[in-house]
Amino acid sequence: MARRSGEATREEIRSAASRLFRERGFARTSVRDIAALARSNPALVIRHFGTKELLFLETVDLSLDDEPLLDVPLEQLGERFVERLLADDDIRGVYLALVRGSNEEQIRVRLQKIHEGTFVAPVRARLSGADADLRARLAAAVVGGLLYALWVVGDERLVATDPRELVVRYGALLQQVLTP
Repeated sequence: MARRSGEATREEIRSAASRLFRERGFARTSVRDIAALARSNPALVIRHFGTKELLFLETVDLSLDDEPLLDVPLEQLGERFVERLLADDDIRGVYLALVRGSNEEQIRVRLQKIHEGTFVAPVRARLSGADADLRARLAAAVVGGLLYALWVVGDERLVATDPRELVVRYGALLQQVLTP
């Protein structure tokens, strides 16, 4: 068997990790699983990426397609935003990995950038007035509360609620912050 270059090995690991993180999520993917799929050694995974969390951050990015946020009237933005968050399966895994790893400086910095770029900036772009930045940040905090209740705490009543009802009710709550 021909020996792979360092960059080829790194790409194989990155590809395997991306596939497994998307299929299984962060918690159910081990470094050994990634190494096995990449036909590599677990020690090489750590050597190339440092930690599983850092590998996750490099292979799975949290982003929202801004277009659905920009193509509705401001009065409908609350519902649309909640709807987009709940409809995107990748958001849960990335959010949880970021929250769980936020005690590491690199991950905390990434979490701050994602908070600013994925939540605050697109919302602020839709708002006007002297308090637009504050309302955008409050909206991000309101959304963060929903994600925390659903995915960190696992509030059984919220999790069992019909997603459409969550969109309508939480969307109205978010709308109060956006357009008081």
